Amino acid sequence: MIELVQFPWSPFCIVQRRILEFSGARFKTTNIPNGERSLVWRLTRERYYAVPIIRDGKSVIFEVGEDSQVIAKYLDAKFRLGLFPWELEGVQSILWRYIENEIEGLGFKLNDIYWLEQVPRSDQLRFLRHKERKFGRGCITQWRAQRKEMLSQLEQKLVPFEEMLIYKPFLLDARPRFVDFDLYGMLGNFLYSGHYRLPARHTNLKKWYERMTHVRHKPSAREKELHS
Repeated sequence: MIELVQFPWSPFCIVQRRILEFSGARFKTTNIPNGERSLVWRLTRERYYAVPIIRDGKSVIFEVGEDSQVIAKYLDAKFRLGLFPWELEGVQSILWRYIENEIEGLGFKLNDIYWLEQVPRSDQLRFLRHKERKFGRGCITQWRAQRKEMLSQLEQKLVPFEEMLIYKPFLLDARPRFVDFDLYGMLGNFLYSGHYRLPARHTNLKKWYERMTHVRHKPSAREKELHS
């Protein structure tokens, strides 16, 4: 059985968790504290310390760069999900970089405002230290003060996705591709605290998010024939 090692609210972990749910495969999740990465360090033989990683039998899969999608591509190949068709390779590469920078950059800050509600007390010191070493002392207080402005920015940056969904059920065509799961993960992180909703005027995006929450993989007749 595949094991997903994660933080539950991490946007990148939500991406892989949702792909696994979509696949219909049995899997388990192992949650680790934000400040305690020894399990990841050990499983990757001291080559990696971030999350998510997955363990599939004797194989441990992790990213190799800021823009790699090693885990998603592994799951896509293993379960034949059709997330990375060659004809969409270029446009997906452009889109996921936008999603993982412009959307994730605002979403995690808005979620982190409520970090005390999410991070176990035993890990709060390490979490705060990690954030302030990376973003500066008092960063979360600053994000709280900028909450209204960041929400407005996020609403504006989501406009292209709202427009993409006017005539299609998913971002690129009639079935979910990798960028659908990627955007879902970034928005799942933004919504994780329960203090936010998707922008009211983005009606197509709200319907898409609900669709993405429940969609399951159904191999086409051609896929079944190719792999029978």
